Amino acid sequence: MINYSVGTGDLKNWIVAETDFSADVLGKSEAIMMLGNGYMGLRSATEEPYIQEKRNLFINGTFNKSQENEVTELPNAADFTQLDIRVDGERFSLEFGETNEYIKQLNLKTAELTRSFVWESPKKKKLQFKFSRFVSLNNMHLIAMKVEVESLSHSVAISFDSGINGQMTNSGAQHFLEGERRILDERFIQLSQKTSESDVEMVFNTVHHFRFNGEPTLPVADKDMQRRKVWMAYEFYLEPNDKLEMEKLSTVHTSRDQVVEQNSMDFEQLRQLSIEELKQYEEKGYDVLFKEHVKAWHDQVWKNYNFKVESDHAFDQLALRFSLYHLTAMQPPSGYEHLGVGAKAMSGEGYKGHTFWDLEIFILPFFIYSNPTAAKSLLTYRYHGLAGARKKAEENGYAGAMYPWEMAWPEDGETTPIWGDIDIVTGAQSKIWSGFIEQHISADIAFAVYQYEQVTGDKEFMERCGYEMIFETAKFWSSRLEWNEERERYEIHNVIGPDEYKEHVSNNAFTNYMAYFNLKLAERYAEQLSAQNPQFLETFDLGDANLDWKTKAEKLYLPEPRTTDLIIPQDDTYLQLPEIDLAKYKNQSKVRMIYRDYNSEQINGIQVTKQADTLLLFYLLEQTFLQQDSRLSSAVKQENYQFYEPRTLHDSSLSLAVHAVIANDLGESDTAYSLFRKACEIDLGEQMNTSDDGIHAAAIGGIWTSAVFGFGGVRFSESTLQINPRLPKQWRRMQFAICWQGTALTLEITHQSLKVTAYDGAVTFETDGKTYHIQNGEIEIQIGREIEINSH
Repeated sequence: MINYSVGTGDLKNWIVAETDFSADVLGKSEAIMMLGNGYMGLRSATEEPYIQEKRNLFINGTFNKSQENEVTELPNAADFTQLDIRVDGERFSLEFGETNEYIKQLNLKTAELTRSFVWESPKKKKLQFKFSRFVSLNNMHLIAMKVEVESLSHSVAISFDSGINGQMTNSGAQHFLEGERRILDERFIQLSQKTSESDVEMVFNTVHHFRFNGEPTLPVADKDMQRRKVWMAYEFYLEPNDKLEMEKLSTVHTSRDQVVEQNSMDFEQLRQLSIEELKQYEEKGYDVLFKEHVKAWHDQVWKNYNFKVESDHAFDQLALRFSLYHLTAMQPPSGYEHLGVGAKAMSGEGYKGHTFWDLEIFILPFFIYSNPTAAKSLLTYRYHGLAGARKKAEENGYAGAMYPWEMAWPEDGETTPIWGDIDIVTGAQSKIWSGFIEQHISADIAFAVYQYEQVTGDKEFMERCGYEMIFETAKFWSSRLEWNEERERYEIHNVIGPDEYKEHVSNNAFTNYMAYFNLKLAERYAEQLSAQNPQFLETFDLGDANLDWKTKAEKLYLPEPRTTDLIIPQDDTYLQLPEIDLAKYKNQSKVRMIYRDYNSEQINGIQVTKQADTLLLFYLLEQTFLQQDSRLSSAVKQENYQFYEPRTLHDSSLSLAVHAVIANDLGESDTAYSLFRKACEIDLGEQMNTSDDGIHAAAIGGIWTSAVFGFGGVRFSESTLQINPRLPKQWRRMQFAICWQGTALTLEITHQSLKVTAYDGAVTFETDGKTYHIQNGEIEIQIGREIEINSH
């Protein structure tokens, strides 16, 4: 059972806990309690092994293809966490004996995982166990573990087999060649491996340190090796009240590390460097390293983001901290501009570690507003992907950059698998069409570049990366448009929009409007550069491209709201499709239940939507220079929300946050709050199998989005910050921090007032149609009137 109420005092609403153990439902806590620092992600499997476990360690950016007919994926790296424990010579497992006082918990504040319980063996011997671990935010290569065992009743023999297990696979696929194993100085274990296709070299190190009744001890160990595995075996005898403590410190390094590239380091040098580093960590020990790690979380995360909510439901505060925790754990380290964020982050094998449009639309906004440096790094990852995007465009007969639907290492290009789930009607594999015809991602990336530039004002990034990304994606759309001679307009045929229940459709509204936005954006930037820096513009060798963008954008078909009811057709055929009673699926206990009754082809012919599609247009484009377009007016948004929401099953975790924001905009506060809670419960809900393949990174970003953009009313609008809050009745107050064009801001919101504090800079913002300006000070506004301004 997952429990969110165990935290008390200073830890209230900071603890995600599991208070009962079941070997049949391990995936939930393994995923939502994962540990990470952006360089690596460690799934929180138990130390002792179980059949249903998924033991994962992923190192960001180390993609490999295991077989020629497979796609590249993040390889499941060698495991440090499994301990083969024996009590009186018998294998220790919670499936035997009796377990009491069990609790497994992730402390979000300290980013430490602990598990403790009292266990009575089948021989009636009682032992107290406590396991602790963290993945350091201060030392990005470090994984630290601690085991504490106390005999509560009898004399007992206890032994540990502990080391490095390189026999790990991705659902059976082996990604590593056999490497070298060695034990140095009788204590330091090292395993070196190389990926089978991408030639990424990795070195894994570990060392153990023991205390017996508080005193350091160095037991004699048996050493052993097997194929891809090396370990040491330790044995102890405990009398009643004896306490044994084992620390295990481990490190991971790869040939793609920054230090390797900057110093032209060979692998042997990296191996030696990594051992010397581990020796330094061992001198400090778990407790000192943990304090450094906790300080890093405080200084880099909790002090900076400072998100507080006073709610009728304590869960809301915990959910927002959970969001910030995982967004930090998935953030690539500083300087690692070739690393992205996968749809499951690094918490499981789902989606193979690939980056989707989830990054730009649902994850990146948090970083743009909260950590612009990290946002720039993630957009630079997409910039490095231009080579693969150009290659995909050329292979499909287009110009410019056609971004992959799924992206791994930037230069890899398209990495979407071709085959997926079973077709319940034919029994065959279903083809995954997204990599071929879900093309809106190129415009989504263009939107993210625009959003970043508007919010941060970062011209250096635009000159180095941004303009080129915009121009190249515009070239793609210009070549992608299809001329309809009969109607004298450009159209876009045979695509998948955000609603992946509709394949091979024409004129998907989201795709067409976003392509239009991309073309107009390129046109605007080219005109700005022509006036401000024509010499720089010439470096892009655009020729007549700007004129082409302008001409084609003006003649691109944009589905209009129907005059009868203002509904924008999702695509050419959606409004003509038959309707069915969707109540069964709207009230489903888990997602995608519709696939139990229909296959993809049948769903394609029903008026049903997987996730926010047409509605997403309003959320995105009303923040742009298209905000005054009558086709995107508030009245049109209202009618389309009322029409599409009942037809949307939210079978994607990306959907709920968008609907929550729009519902709040439209004054449907109760619905917005309900959707916010459902978004939180995608990973934090009571169902124990929702996160087996990993957490839902976009939904976790969506928790922050629905709170800040929805209830907080924060938006950008053509370089202007807008703040129009509307708190749900369940919330009395919220406080959070954002950055706006280099100035750090804190916003405090109640039902009666908005207080904005600016630090080390000035900001101009709009609230309720009025403009305010502050510099190094604070302003409080109540019901449209200014209360007071204090200068610092």
